[in-house]
Amino acid sequence: MTDQELKDLVASLAVAQVKTDQELKDLVASIGKTQAKTDQELKDLVASIAIIQAKTDAQIAKSEIRVAKNEEQQKRTIQELSNVGHNNGEYAEYYFYNALSETKTLGGIKYDYVDKNVGQRSKRLQDEFDIVMYNGNSIALIECKYKAHPKDLTLLVESKTKNFKLLNPDYANYNIYCGLASFTFYPELEEQAKELGVAILKQVGDVMQVNADNLKVY
Repeated sequence: MTDQELKDLVASLAVAQVKTDQELKDLVASIGKTQAKTDQELKDLVASIAIIQAKTDAQIAKSEIRVAKNEEQQKRTIQELSNVGHNNGEYAEYYFYNALSETKTLGGIKYDYVDKNVGQRSKRLQDEFDIVMYNGNSIALIECKYKAHPKDLTLLVESKTKNFKLLNPDYANYNIYCGLASFTFYPELEEQAKELGVAILKQVGDVMQVNADNLKVY
């Protein structure tokens, strides 16, 4: 190889090296731009997720507030309905107690004394009787309801009479009669009460009406 050819080769290699260095610099710069772009996109994604999370948390918080308000409203409604039912029950007891206190009579039997809200208890048992009528040999237990249901009749004849005897052994030899007093009766319930020998007491106009033609001793 001549000196000139050698010089040309060295010059060619130098040019190639310069070109390679520039390409490498361009590649590094491109990678840097790509990395910068990726970093920005990642930052934007994180920011977007944070915004979505904040909106989701706000919606959850609002939902929890609505649920809490609904639960509170339901509690108030239940309490109001309970108060109405309780007040109606008290009114029924008051009405029938006053009426029976005037007549002191049930099914042709005269009583000496009428009491209401008679709560009694022993070591193993407790119960409350809406109205109790007393004389020398008979007791009348009157269950009062604003609107009577079959379960009230069942409770009266199967539970109240038994509990009264257990809680009042002094009246063990007395005749126990039952009466169901209510402002509203289902016809079927009236018929059932008659079959069981339970007096029916209800309000007709301003007067208490009593059907006690078929009283049974319990």
